[in-house]
Amino acid sequence: METFEKLAVWKRSKDLAVRICRALSHCRDYGLRDQTQRAAISVPSNIAEGMERNGRAEYRNFIGIAKGSAGELRTQLLILQELGYLTAEEATAMHDEAVEISKMLHGL
Repeated sequence: METFEKLAVWKRSKDLAVRICRALSHCRDYGLRDQTQRAAISVPSNIAEGMERNGRAEYRNFIGIAKGSAGELRTQLLILQELGYLTAEEATAMHDEAVEISKMLHGL
């Protein structure tokens, strides 16, 4: 049986969540920072929870939630860039990674 820790999409989304949390550690807009961090952390967390559930329907539901969180995260990254909390380079790299993760989730 495959575990979530072995999934490339889980590894990449976990790494992106860590990267985002570090990048926003000094963000003074606490509401936006916290919401962005929650969305980022939600992606690997929901992949893990879905993999640990018993049925295929539950698994699909949690993958769908993870994909929704990835979309939310992409929006927040663009907002953070426009507000000047992330450089264009940081935001673009993280946004592009979130797009790739969304594609991977769609493939599951």
